[in-house]
Amino acid sequence: MSRIAEVFEALAAKGRKALIPYVTAGDPYADATVDIMLAMAEAGADVIELGVPFSDPMADGPVIQRAAERALAKGIGMSQVLDYVRGFRAKNDATPIVLMGYANPVERYGIDHFVADAKVAGVDGVLVVDYPPEECEGFAATLREAGLDPIFLLAPTSTERRMKDVGRVASGYVYYVSLKGVTGAGHLDTGAVAEMIPRIKQHVKMPVGVGFGIRDAQTAKAVVAVSDAVVIGTAIVQLLEVQSRDNVAKAGGLFISDIRTALDSLEGTKK
Repeated sequence: MSRIAEVFEALAAKGRKALIPYVTAGDPYADATVDIMLAMAEAGADVIELGVPFSDPMADGPVIQRAAERALAKGIGMSQVLDYVRGFRAKNDATPIVLMGYANPVERYGIDHFVADAKVAGVDGVLVVDYPPEECEGFAATLREAGLDPIFLLAPTSTERRMKDVGRVASGYVYYVSLKGVTGAGHLDTGAVAEMIPRIKQHVKMPVGVGFGIRDAQTAKAVVAVSDAVVIGTAIVQLLEVQSRDNVAKAGGLFISDIRTALDSLEGTKK
């Protein structure tokens, strides 16, 4: 069983929901990423999505685009991202790490080389935004052979066929994009999310996390009332980008602590 599966199983046994923050590797300070990750894990993050900077992040809104541009300007690439994972693993061997990004950095690094180095570094899952499941079964199989979970996106426009494809090749969890458009955009319709999750679970026999449009404790709590996890990215990146180097990890940890408290206040949660 993967580290991601173990975390979700342990949470389910306690009636708890997963909190999954996203941060862009190398932003806002190149030497702060590990500190931010450690602070978030300590504050209650169950899985951490670490964004791999890319120059053309087509699914991301302006906040995360700016974060990627800042990181790239500092020279942050795949090698540095894996260094951050190794740094995190030196102090935390429990919290799963998912690399989230685009095909170009993975393919430039070399797929087999990437999978091997990611495993050694301590990565647990990989989400490549522009790898549709029906076109990358080989990549997913390579990840699984290395003990890494291939994670895929579903959206409000996903067809039954796409859901079946994801259910067949994914493992760990599935990331449901709650809004049409890019990260940080639009108004979250929790009613629509509540209608979609049962449809997804007809084809996907693993936890479903929901992201896009979740900015605070109130919306996070509403989302996990109908799903297995909440993914928060833009709100965190926006918070961190205005912090001083000395305060950035603390600020990230406090944000996660507030969300964790809200999620654990749900009726039925076991302490």
